Order: sequence, then C-alpha cells, then structure tokens
Amino acid sequence: MVGLDDRTIVVVSGPGGVGKGTIVDELTARDDRLWLSRSWTTRPRRAGEPADAYRFVDRAAFDAAVDAGRFLEWVEFLDYRQGTPLPDPPPGADVILEIDVQGGAQVRARYPETALIFVEAPSAGHQRARLRGRGDSDDRVAARLDKAGEERAMAESLGYETVVNDDLSRAVAAIEKIIAADRRRRGRV
Repeated sequence: MVGLDDRTIVVVSGPGGVGKGTIVDELTARDDRLWLSRSWTTRPRRAGEPADAYRFVDRAAFDAAVDAGRFLEWVEFLDYRQGTPLPDPPPGADVILEIDVQGGAQVRARYPETALIFVEAPSAGHQRARLRGRGDSDDRVAARLDKAGEERAMAESLGYETVVNDDLSRAVAAIEKIIAADRRRRGRV
C-alpha cells in the first residue's frame, strides 16, 4: 500500500439513493488527479448496475480478505458486508472513497485529515423515488430510509460536511471546493 499521509483523501458517504455514485463518477471524470478505490461487497449486483460498480464477491472471499488484513475499512451493512481494499493509487493521485459513514469513521481514525462529505437527497420523497427507480423492493426502501436516520446522526457526530444533491452540478461544485481547499492546505495545488 502506498503511503497516503500527504494526499487528499475524500470520503463521500450518504444514504442509499442520494446520488453518491453519480457525483463520484462526475468528480473523477472532471479531475484526473482523483483516484477512485472500488469497494468490495457481498450483496448481489442490482439489475442495471454496472459490473465494475463494486467487486462483487461471496462472503467466504470477503472474510478471507478481512482475515488477511487486506481492507482499509469494512462494515456489515443491513444484510451484507462491504469494504475498501488497502488503496494503491498511482503516484501523485488523491484518493476518493464512496463508502458508508461507519467506514468513513474507520478511515478518519487512520487518517485524521480525511475530508468527510455526507450527501443528502433534497427530501425523503426524492430518496424514496430514487431507490424505487433503481429497483429496490418496498421492504428494501423502508429499511434504507430507516437506516438513513442513523447514518445522518453518525455523520453529524463525526463532523461530516453535508452537501444536498438537489442539482448535480451544484453538488459536484460544492465537493470540488472542499477538495481544492484541502489541496491548498497540503500545498498540492
């Protein structure tokens, strides 16, 4: 694993259906200095979800990687596990992680300068519609909305900066400002 102490590390978290993936895709497309670490997950791939959205593995493979110390962070989330492998970004790249709030806490504990960003939908109704639009069942939508309150409270206690995704361009620009400020602080402009 490459040392990350001198790099900007950005964690983007938020409840399901708030548009984290879309925002992160836009950020990495616009900034070639951002390197996205792909998380592992034991959940099945959703209908229409890109094959490279995660590294989809079974529980045995995931647990073997945990036992081998191959994760920067990992969590049990609802009924599956997800985690970030130890990052190995290219030289000079900053790291962006699209992970849950518990994972963000683990990264911050290891790298205290990590920028923590919590993405919110404009309303619970918007979030519900996005979850249904991606094919989540009514039970899954209800579980995700219930979990959102816990995630929000934990993010607040950890000092996450909140960005409301009511307009993709505005949300991306807000996060770009946070990244730019961190780079200036580190002398990595």
